[in-house]
Amino acid sequence: MDAADIPSLLSRLSSDEDALRKMAVFKLQSSINDPSFADLFIASNGLTILRRLIMNTGGNTLAYSLQSLTRLLEVDMGWEIFETSGSGELVERVVELIVTHPLVNILRGAMSILVAIVSHPQNKAEPGAFGFRALKPAVAVYPQFFEMVVSQLNSADHALCANALMLLNALMRDSIKGGPGEEWPKFIKRLQDLGVIKAVYVLMQSSALQDLAHPLLDFQALTKVLLRKWRDVKVDLEKPEHRRALKGLHLASAPERKESGVQRAEALATANDKTKGSRRHNPEKWRRLGFETESPAWEFDQTGFLGMMDLTDYVRKHEDGFQKLLLEQSSKPMHERCPIARASLAVTVILYEHFEVDKSDVNDARSYLVLDGMKNYDKIFRPLLLQWSRLHTASLQAFFRLWKSTGAEQADFDKVAELVRILIEQVVGQASRTVDVQEVEEELTDFEYARLRELQMEILELTFEDEWGQHLHQVRDELKREALQFVKEQRIRSLLQGAWFPRSNSSRDGRSSWRFVKLSHNRRFLHYADFMTQSKQDPLLDELHEKIDLSTISSVVSNVSASNESSSSVTSSSTVTKQNSTTTKITINSFITSDSSSGAGDKERAILTLMPISHSSASEWLDGLLMLLNQAPITAETNKLVALIGEYGLKIRLLNVREDGRGNRDGGGVVPGREGVDEEYWFEV
Repeated sequence: MDAADIPSLLSRLSSDEDALRKMAVFKLQSSINDPSFADLFIASNGLTILRRLIMNTGGNTLAYSLQSLTRLLEVDMGWEIFETSGSGELVERVVELIVTHPLVNILRGAMSILVAIVSHPQNKAEPGAFGFRALKPAVAVYPQFFEMVVSQLNSADHALCANALMLLNALMRDSIKGGPGEEWPKFIKRLQDLGVIKAVYVLMQSSALQDLAHPLLDFQALTKVLLRKWRDVKVDLEKPEHRRALKGLHLASAPERKESGVQRAEALATANDKTKGSRRHNPEKWRRLGFETESPAWEFDQTGFLGMMDLTDYVRKHEDGFQKLLLEQSSKPMHERCPIARASLAVTVILYEHFEVDKSDVNDARSYLVLDGMKNYDKIFRPLLLQWSRLHTASLQAFFRLWKSTGAEQADFDKVAELVRILIEQVVGQASRTVDVQEVEEELTDFEYARLRELQMEILELTFEDEWGQHLHQVRDELKREALQFVKEQRIRSLLQGAWFPRSNSSRDGRSSWRFVKLSHNRRFLHYADFMTQSKQDPLLDELHEKIDLSTISSVVSNVSASNESSSSVTSSSTVTKQNSTTTKITINSFITSDSSSGAGDKERAILTLMPISHSSASEWLDGLLMLLNQAPITAETNKLVALIGEYGLKIRLLNVREDGRGNRDGGGVVPGREGVDEEYWFEV
C-alpha cells in the first residue's frame, strides 16, 4: 500500500461499517511493518484509531487489528501507544481477550502483544509501562490469566502454543531480573503449580519441535538460570523460610522415636531443676540426619538454597522411607551410617554439573538453532532437566542402595558419590530425548553395581590413556609379564603336586588302568608309573620308577585347544594338533637317532601320553610343560587367566591414583626426608 493512501485508509478504519473496517485493517496488517509507512501512519494519528479498533471490535476485525499492532511493534515502532493515558485500559483489554476469548487468531495476536510489552526495555520516565509490572493491574482484575496462558500450552495450534510459551518465558525472565525484594520465587511456584513444567516437558518430547524450537530452548535456558539463581541464594537461618525448611527436616525425621526412653527420663528429671522449663538439646540432632556438624547452615555453601529445596522435597515426598532409613541407620556406629543430608547435597552438585547449569545463558539458546540445521534434537533439547526433582530423588535412592551394597563407611563417601556420578552420566546422559522419566528412574534403581564398576574402570582407563599414554602401555606390559610369571609358577606347582591320568587302552589288554605323573623337586625330570587302581594317597616320588629328562623333550603335542574351541591349531615345536578325536590327549615327544648307514635323519617319537580327565587339568599340564621348556602357553584358559590377573593389577593401580597423578593416600606425592638416613637411598612412586 502506498503511503499516499494513508488518509483514505484511516477514513475507512474509522468507518461505522464493519465490513469496510475489516477490509481496511486487513490491508493495514500487510503494510504496517514497512518503517516508512509506519512512520506516516503514526504521524497521522493512526495509533489512536488502531487502539479504538482493539478496544471496541470483535471477530476478524479485532484479529487483524491485533496483528497490525504486533507487526508495528516488531519493527520497534508504536510503543507510545502504551505510554499515553489510557494505556492501562488497553493492556487490560488484551489480558481480557486471553482470558475470555476462544478464537485462536485473536489469542495469538493478544499474546504476541503482551510478549512485546513484557520484553520491552523499561522506560525511566514511565517505569510501569512495560515489563511484568505493566500487566499486574490487569491480572488483578482477571486472576485466572496465568491459568489460561498455561492451558494454551496444550493447544493443537502450534503457533498459539509457541506464543503462550513465549509469553511465559518473557514473564519469567522479567521476574527473575528483579532486585533483592523480588517476588520471583512465588511467581515461579505459581506457574509450577499450574503445570507449566509438565506441559513444556511434553512439548519438548513431541514431534512439534520445529515450530516450537525458539521458545522451548528459551524455557530450557531459563530453567538453568532459575537453578543457578536458587543455588546463589545463601542459606541463612535469619530468614524465616530457611529456618522453617530446616526445622521441617528435623520434625519429619520423627525425633520422638530417637528421643525416647532415657532422654524422656532425663526430661522428667530436669522438670524439678532450677532451670525449670529448659529443654535439653539432642547432641546428635543434625548429625543424625547426615550433616557433618550440629551447625548445618554452612554445609549448604556449595549448593545454596537449591540444595535445601532438593533435600526438603525428598523428605516431604518420601517421609516414611526417610524415617525408616534413619531408624535403620541409628542402630549402626556413627562411622558406618549413610549421611543422608550429605548424600542429598552431593547429588544436587552432581546433577548441577551434569547439566552444566553454570554454562547456560538465556540469550545463548538461539545459537543452538544453527547446529546441524536443527535436525539433531537429542543433542540440543534436555527434557530431563525439567524433571530435576524426580532425578534428584531417584539418584539419592541409588546413592543409598550403593552405600548398602558396597558396605561403605563414611570414609568412603567420595567413592560412593563418584559411582553415583558415573551412574547419572550413563543413565541420564545416554537417555534419548523421548525417553519417559519413569524409565530413567527405574534404570537408576536397577542398574547393576558390577556393570557400574566396569564403567568406572573403562572411564579410568580412558582418562589415564589420555593423560599418561606411553606410561600406561609400559605399566600394562610390565603387569602382563608379572601375570605370566605368576601363572607359570602356578602351572608348574600343579606338575610338582602330580596328577592321576587314565590309560586309554586299559580295558582291552588288562594292563594298568591309571598313570601317576609328577615333576621332580629340581624341575628337571618328569617321573611316572602305571597302577591298576587309583590309590587314595598319591605315590611318593621314589615309587615312580620311570622318568623323562626334560632336556630330551622335543615337543609337546595336544588336542586341548581343539577340545576347548574352534580355533585352528598352531604349528611350532610346541604344536597343538587339531584332531578329530573328542578325547583330550597330551603327547610328549623326543627325537631318536636313526641308523646313520640308512641315511635317514633323526625322527620324533612319542615317549609319554597323558589323558587328562578335564579341560582344566589339560590346560595346567600342557601349558605347565611348555613353560618348563621356556615356551609360551597356548590354551585359552591359561591366556585368559594371564589377562585377568594383568587387568586386576592395572585396576588396582588405577584405583590408587587420582586423575592428577597423585596417590589417594594421605601424604601421597610428598618426597620423604633424609632425617635418620645415613646411606644413599631411592624411592619408587
